[in-house]
Amino acid sequence: MSAPFLNVYYKRRLQGHGAYICNKPTTIVLSTQPVLDFIYTCDSHLSDPGFATLQAPAVSPTPSASTEEIAKIKAEWEQEQAEKEKKDEGDKKDEKKDEEKEKAVSSPKPSSPAPVAGGSTTPKHDKYVLHRQFYTMRLTEHRRRRQQKEVDALAPKLSGAGLSVPKQMG
Repeated sequence: MSAPFLNVYYKRRLQGHGAYICNKPTTIVLSTQPVLDFIYTCDSHLSDPGFATLQAPAVSPTPSASTEEIAKIKAEWEQEQAEKEKKDEGDKKDEKKDEEKEKAVSSPKPSSPAPVAGGSTTPKHDKYVLHRQFYTMRLTEHRRRRQQKEVDALAPKLSGAGLSVPKQMG
């Protein structure tokens, strides 16, 4: 059976509360995504490798285009635009008005493509992985809470009859 949540916690700041380990007041909480589990902790525990490890941001799987590739594509695009303009001018030599409009339109330089946004989006929150023993503790506590909810839901359905110790015949 798989775990109910992954061992990936995000650092967030919330209202003050006691830390899970030392009960010192703290505003830092580590929570899973979606929020199935959360732990209040202080900065000193986050720097402790025996508690949690900061994960480096993931590298973008799609490589960004180099400046040479961008320049090559831009040159090809400008060449196609120039050929298009020549073809249009050849078709419309008879009409002077249209030529004047084309010159007015073609006189400004073609706008360069919009700059490509950086492929690496910075995460809003730091990403941590709990030490395996702390993660196991969190899983055990989560399982215990879930089982208690199931017991509380079933308890009213059970009747008191049949729960007494049977009498011995004899």
